[in-house]
Amino acid sequence: MRLVSFRHADTSKFGVFVDGGIVDLSARWPSLRDAIAGKGLADAAAATRNAAADFRLDEVELLPVIPNPDKILCVGLNYASHVGEVGRALPTVPSIFARLHNTLVPHGGNIIRPSASTNFDFEGELAIVIGERCRHVPRASALSVIAGYTCFLDVSVRDFQKHSVTAGKNFPGTGPLGPWMVTTDVIPDPQALTLVTRLNGAEVQRDTTDHMIFDVATIIEYVSTFTVLEPGDIIATGTPDGVGLGRKPPLWMKGGDKLEVEISGIGTLQVNVVDE
Repeated sequence: MRLVSFRHADTSKFGVFVDGGIVDLSARWPSLRDAIAGKGLADAAAATRNAAADFRLDEVELLPVIPNPDKILCVGLNYASHVGEVGRALPTVPSIFARLHNTLVPHGGNIIRPSASTNFDFEGELAIVIGERCRHVPRASALSVIAGYTCFLDVSVRDFQKHSVTAGKNFPGTGPLGPWMVTTDVIPDPQALTLVTRLNGAEVQRDTTDHMIFDVATIIEYVSTFTVLEPGDIIATGTPDGVGLGRKPPLWMKGGDKLEVEISGIGTLQVNVVDE
């Protein structure tokens, strides 16, 4: 099942993709985050089975798949190939940083290259959507607290990141998330996915999620040790090699570029690069 957040007639809604468009579920739950928190995903699947679309895609504006997460947490340096290309030591525990809500961008939206820097880089990633309130989740049962998976682009302002990870990762409009959330019945094993990032149609990253240093279950175990995870929380799981910083000369994005990340079993998140 593919669940999506969208806007129609200035009202935020959520629904399920079916052939021909979107079935609107907003009358039952105000948002996808509310449906997840209310354990409503099974009911959502039942309600949309054989249902006709309420809206065509060209009638709505897509939103980040969870527009209002309580937390957006990201794992840095989680593929050995990427650790090597940026000249860092292999981590012994997950390296976590946070993003702000105003960084989120929907599928088809614009990421904003700031006027303060030209060192504008791409990182394609698998993102986890948490399905329940939880703390101290053991690795053995960690996959059970996941509602679904989506695509994420951890766009980075590299020169600011050198002196502050928080600054380099939190310029507005630099965190595309979507296009939809795929539920866990579709992806039983998050370590068996292929991730591809393309810039202007040219492939710049390709890897498989089994190459993560810390797998999805380990990440959840670690993060839930230091914070309470809430339904709809987003955890981005890190990027493989191929980023612009690791190339000689560096490959920085510029206004007019097109960026996308495709993950098998999920789909393709596409955005445009615009100058501030």
